[in-house]
Amino acid sequence: MIGVDTNVLLRLYVSDEPQQHETALRFFAKRSEESPAYVSMVVLVEFVWALTKTYDYGWNRVLSLVSAMIDLRDMVIEREEVVADALTRALEEKVDFVDAIIARANADDGCMTTVTFDKRAAKRFDSMELLT
Repeated sequence: MIGVDTNVLLRLYVSDEPQQHETALRFFAKRSEESPAYVSMVVLVEFVWALTKTYDYGWNRVLSLVSAMIDLRDMVIEREEVVADALTRALEEKVDFVDAIIARANADDGCMTTVTFDKRAAKRFDSMELLT
């Protein structure tokens, strides 16, 4: 397994740096079930943030990419069950994908609650509460 940084994962999908895009394509073409690329949740969240904020990808496109990444046999997503659950909630309930990852991961790790200043998140996730 070989870990990838956010910038490498981004260059797989974004070709604003043609040489890096080609290098990323070659790297990922060499991945297999026996030697997969490893994507940590930190990298995944940065990837989603960059695509939506820097590259103006719409949420549907980003969520489709994440869904496709989960299905790849040559890529391992850290805590895939947390990411898959967050993806399902984002698609079905129209909640924020990253908030869903935070809420689920913290609950799974034994947090009684997750405090937030985000009023929408506090309303949408039972495991989150508004810090006042």
